[in-house]
Amino acid sequence: MTAMRQTPLTCSGHTRPVVQLSFSDVTSDGYYLISACKDGKPMLRKGDTGDWIGTFEGHKGAVWGVALDHKALRAATASADFEAKIWNSIDGTVLSSLPHKHIVKCVAFSGDDSKLVTGGNEKVIRVYDLNRLDEEPIKMDGHTSSIRQALFLNDDKCLLTASDDHSIRLWDLESQEEVRKLVFPEIPNDVELSRDGRVLTVATSTKVILYDIDNLDTHSASRIYETPTKVYSASLAPDNSVFVCGGDDFQMYKYSFEDGKKLDSFKGHFGPVHSIRFSPDGELYASGSEDGTVRLWQTVVGRTYGLWKCESSNTSSKQSFPQPVGELEKV
Repeated sequence: MTAMRQTPLTCSGHTRPVVQLSFSDVTSDGYYLISACKDGKPMLRKGDTGDWIGTFEGHKGAVWGVALDHKALRAATASADFEAKIWNSIDGTVLSSLPHKHIVKCVAFSGDDSKLVTGGNEKVIRVYDLNRLDEEPIKMDGHTSSIRQALFLNDDKCLLTASDDHSIRLWDLESQEEVRKLVFPEIPNDVELSRDGRVLTVATSTKVILYDIDNLDTHSASRIYETPTKVYSASLAPDNSVFVCGGDDFQMYKYSFEDGKKLDSFKGHFGPVHSIRFSPDGELYASGSEDGTVRLWQTVVGRTYGLWKCESSNTSSKQSFPQPVGELEKV
């Protein structure tokens, strides 16, 4: 039997490191992928093929964070130009610019897409009501260093934030108070809530730590797995069967969720891997790297899906896309 080889799809177009990725849910037109890059020009792509749809033009600094709402109708971006922006992802127009007092590092939509959370070097969490953007956002503080990620959980009743102050904090939105704090020896580089909302995946140092969200406590991690390199990002498959991670050594690693057994490792990037996310259907995962590319990888190598065809280990063909130009095209 001939072994199958992993052939990632390479999506070029960015000119500087790709630092964050976000998928939409599956919509009637498929699903979509948005990438944040230090070149200040986030890009929208078809999620299953990597085909470029367009580039959001308007930021005047590096874009550190991106998010798509669940139907992929709106995008949100966080930038070094002290602004977060909300975009119409169909025609690329800016729906709203949200000024901040320092670099914005992260954005996330709530589960019902009615709210947006932002965070960054200001160390302040802002929660915007997207139906009342003329009103002041809710503000919460407590972190002592830059906030690198924020997300909604527990049916949008709570927020979870990760910071360079080595902590992950849980906030109650009704009381606007911090209700829990997890402290780590090193910075939590990446946090992700599973598709079913039950598992929190944390990448820190050379570890991937998985928590039961209903028992979120510093000493109650359900699984702690060591990796061969410093990891910057990790993502759990939608069916909670495997997780993937990447970091300093340019490699992509895939592990069993249940016992932490390493299942695969692949090298394709030419720089550290900054972000990894599974697609909403679990068929692939995307990675963004210091090398300025986004790559798509098959969860089950050799399965016919999207642009992939079944290939044997002696096949040397590679698939890539030309560099896109221009502003966001109408679709």
